[in-house]
Amino acid sequence: MSQHLRREFLKQSGWTAAATAAWTAGPAVLPAAGANEKVIAAVIGPGGMGTSHLRQLVGRSDVQVAYVCDVDANRLAAAARVVQDATGQAPKAVKDLREILDDKAVDAVWIATPDHWHAPATILACEAGKHVYVEKPCSHNVREGRLMVEAARRNNRVVQVGTQSRSTEHVMAAIQALQEGVIGEVLVAKAWNSQRRGSIGHQEPSDPPPHLDFDLWLGPAPACAYRANMLHGIWRWWYDFGVGDIGNDGVHDIDLARWGLGVDVQPNAIAALGGKYFFDDDQQWPDTQYVVYQYAGDGQATKTKQLIFEQRIWSPYFQEGHENGNAFYGTKGMLILGKKDGWQVTLAGNKPGPSMTGTLSLPHHHQNFLDCIRTGARPHADIEIGHLTASLCHLGNIATRVGRVVRFDPQTEQIAGDPEAAKMLRREYRSGHWAVPKSG
Repeated sequence: MSQHLRREFLKQSGWTAAATAAWTAGPAVLPAAGANEKVIAAVIGPGGMGTSHLRQLVGRSDVQVAYVCDVDANRLAAAARVVQDATGQAPKAVKDLREILDDKAVDAVWIATPDHWHAPATILACEAGKHVYVEKPCSHNVREGRLMVEAARRNNRVVQVGTQSRSTEHVMAAIQALQEGVIGEVLVAKAWNSQRRGSIGHQEPSDPPPHLDFDLWLGPAPACAYRANMLHGIWRWWYDFGVGDIGNDGVHDIDLARWGLGVDVQPNAIAALGGKYFFDDDQQWPDTQYVVYQYAGDGQATKTKQLIFEQRIWSPYFQEGHENGNAFYGTKGMLILGKKDGWQVTLAGNKPGPSMTGTLSLPHHHQNFLDCIRTGARPHADIEIGHLTASLCHLGNIATRVGRVVRFDPQTEQIAGDPEAAKMLRREYRSGHWAVPKSG
């Protein structure tokens, strides 16, 4: 798409700064800082993605990183150096997030911990009066996601989920085009996670390294023995700590599939097949997965719709030109979207339609979060949005594990008549742990 056509498309589609601001749904929370004040921030879990956040934040003049927090002393020291080198001012380096939450000067926290800490840390932060940017998937299970929404609303806090595609210009334009009927009525959307992962091997329990506070890392999750192939990063393949790759990479494209499909409710039926078809190692979640979600509609204004997720994390090739991507199937055409580089419409008779290129933008997602802190608006990836999308990951995993169709009540967020599946809507916690999520 030429620059002229791109500007015209955005103009016609309404993606001006004013339109984008209006789209965030208006004031919903209490601002934490004035327009000219620095947001006092903390980064909790400055590992891979956490360090990416940190490097962006230390380059901003409107943010002061006052704290970094990690249970790994080596990572903690490295994060403190990033801040010191960039700003000339050392942050407070702590291993227990409660020290940050007790400091009333802190306005906002970035949470880039393992998945099992996302909900507990977010809920505690909201209760402490902090605004939250939490990495995806926002929750470890469906029940935790709902508790996060309740905590955000109860405490009038901004909670932004780290699905940065929601603030990426070409993605927003693609969704706008779908909403305006570029391919007619969208009845089916597909998301895929097709890439080559590595084996995590087999390891026996062992002592944790001296620089790691493993008990604090476990947090409210059930106690277990340390294994060398459990962290860092590898925790996502274990039931107690991650959500599998559907919740790691797949969640981004599932989120876009749901957005483009135009559904802002939970599905009513989920069917899935999958398992470990390729890897012979300790990882517990599937390396191969096919999930179909059905949205019932109301039979009148809205039709029944379908969302499909495909996962093959042993694939050394791209699908539809994109390693991870989306396809939207409408009554007048098809749109293929790659969140990292652009989209293309194919109309009836295989005639080419509109297209657009672009790249993902983490800074834009940060900017949206910070703007909402100051204005009280809802962010692009508000926690309610994040919960609905993360729920699809959890429900897909449940259906895969039980091997049958799961019937889900979109209003109560419960599974009736299937105790085995219903049990997986929540998790077991370590009895009496201070971070166990509580309802308000």
